[in-house]
Amino acid sequence: MKQRSRYPFYISVLLLIVTGLGLAGVRHMQLGIPWFAGAKQPVWMVEARIDFEAQGDPVLVSLNVPENPPGFRVLSRQAASPGYGFSLIEDSGDLRAEWSIREADGSQTLYFNVQLTPDDTRDGDIRSTKPQPEPVFWEEPQATAVAEVLERAAAKSASPESMTRELIKLMQSSDPDQNIALLLNNANHVPLLERMLNHAGIPARVADGLKLEDARRLQPLRPFLQIHNGERWLTFHPETGQQGLPDDVLLWRQDSSSLLDVVGGQDSQVTFSMLQQTVPALQLATREGAQTGLGFLSLYELPIEEQGMFRMLLLLPLGALVVAFMRIIVGVRTSGTFMPILIAVAFVQTSLVPGLVAFLSVVAVGLMMRGYLSSLNLLLVSRISALIILVIAITTGFSIIGYQMGFNTGMTVTFFPMVILAWTIERMSILWEEDGPREVMVQGGGSLFVAVLAYLLMDMPLARHLTFNFPELHLVTFGLILLMGQYTGYKLSELRRFRPVKDFG
Repeated sequence: MKQRSRYPFYISVLLLIVTGLGLAGVRHMQLGIPWFAGAKQPVWMVEARIDFEAQGDPVLVSLNVPENPPGFRVLSRQAASPGYGFSLIEDSGDLRAEWSIREADGSQTLYFNVQLTPDDTRDGDIRSTKPQPEPVFWEEPQATAVAEVLERAAAKSASPESMTRELIKLMQSSDPDQNIALLLNNANHVPLLERMLNHAGIPARVADGLKLEDARRLQPLRPFLQIHNGERWLTFHPETGQQGLPDDVLLWRQDSSSLLDVVGGQDSQVTFSMLQQTVPALQLATREGAQTGLGFLSLYELPIEEQGMFRMLLLLPLGALVVAFMRIIVGVRTSGTFMPILIAVAFVQTSLVPGLVAFLSVVAVGLMMRGYLSSLNLLLVSRISALIILVIAITTGFSIIGYQMGFNTGMTVTFFPMVILAWTIERMSILWEEDGPREVMVQGGGSLFVAVLAYLLMDMPLARHLTFNFPELHLVTFGLILLMGQYTGYKLSELRRFRPVKDFG
């Protein structure tokens, strides 16, 4: 008979594994759930303080605030402004915080807080359609000086980026010529660079950045130069000419004509304070998932009681994987097919040593009582039912004794599955009668050995973290179990039969 091809099976298993890993990767990237338990994520709390003198009239204060700053992800925004109305207004891509009050007089202080976390996926180069350069007009002799300086910079450049770097080098020269000295006389060099680049046909603007340093107060914004190269906005340090934004700089204002507008007040100023915190990455990811509408993909949306249940249930496939490997590949004999999984689950609840002591004690006493039931010649159903009642009585007795002796672990004996314990005692008793105590020790010891291995895997913090936060990884477990189900070769425990052949050779 023609043997059926196994290629479709192997392709299906491969698809299961790839799907599981792919879905886990998507969950990690979209929701930010960390791969490892205990991972920490830095969070910056930046506070803008606005001070001004009100004149007894209606007051309207408008502050430009970051919406999607490059290199950072905004977690929350909030304002502290007693007596003021507050709202966030988006106007032509410019996000502004606005405070308003019917009447105010004297010194006024408003606060705006934003929480951010570093995010390497946020591109620091802002893509947009190419804007038109701002028209610039110069008076003589500045017009002639600008033309000559731009000509010198253009001779050593071949792109908007290189033109910007060369122009910054010329303007920051330690020995400037008379043209540069004329232009820098009584002029801020950053707005001057912006005007000169626009005059050269390169769209340019000034962005305000904030250098992030832990526990710093009353910090000012620092100007950065941005140009458009035809595809995106690029950021340059206006003093060094270095392209790109440093990791510790937050661009607070980019595409806005003003940072702060105050109507009804005077002598206004804005300063910034900042503080760094360390937050568990998993807590941060679950909170963001709920805010972005992706929380329905997470088990954290379930009630707490059901979350605890699923934390335990999602560990069972790992126990099944261990049992399948130990029985199919290694060849360990156990009492019952998946009894070791249930014992391992009980060990997870009781911890290993108290669980082993409780299990061996209950089984030992149960075997002695099972011997008495055998003498009564009961039917199987009645014998098992009676054995279940006896197992419950035994576990209750051990719990009471443990509690009276001051051992809290005595109460955890009740986590063992009673019906499975009763069947285990019944199977071991029949095995004792038919095959002798040696076989009981082999299968009982094999069951405990596999249960301990399953417990060690299921109790690993990484295993608990991955199974609950990335349940799609169980598709990988499923695929591996299917692959082991196709194994028909020798078990590792059977290889000892070939030792005499090796010694003879």
